Amino acid sequence: MNPPSDLLLSEQARLAAAARLGPIADLACGRGRHALAVAAAGLPCIGIDLNPSHLQELGAASRERGLAIQRVRADLEAAAGIPLRPASCGAILVFRYLWRPLAPRLETSLARGGILLYETFTLDQRKLGYGPKNEGFLLKPNELAGLFPGLETLSYWEGTTADEKPAAVARLVARRG
Repeated sequence: MNPPSDLLLSEQARLAAAARLGPIADLACGRGRHALAVAAAGLPCIGIDLNPSHLQELGAASRERGLAIQRVRADLEAAAGIPLRPASCGAILVFRYLWRPLAPRLETSLARGGILLYETFTLDQRKLGYGPKNEGFLLKPNELAGLFPGLETLSYWEGTTADEKPAAVARLVARRG
């Protein structure tokens, strides 16, 4: 499993403070590289994904490490959206996933003072020759912050990561006022 994103690692203190407001939800969590890191830090975590085998792998990994992660199977692109109550999350994590119609629900699912960490691919990813090619899954320049007009942007960055396998991404840290 790949290590957690540098964005998640750099925001550990902010996430710990946000966890006092409610659990941290990792949307489209996959096999749980971020959910596992959050739970390992002792923070309450909910992993949400459509793929049942990914959720099973996350469950096995969390049990093996003695970590508590609530797992929820949900289609984030269905009409029902995310299975979270309004103002219930201390933080929401979204990594390498983009479904623009979900943005308003992300805002309202955050508790007041809650944090959104969002990192996903930009159009420049196509130049790297791997990853998504469909424009529906790629952000236009400076698009990410504009998807969340009701949140206060704390930091924003776009560029190519210095990872072993670089990625062209946008990174947003925002707070619900």
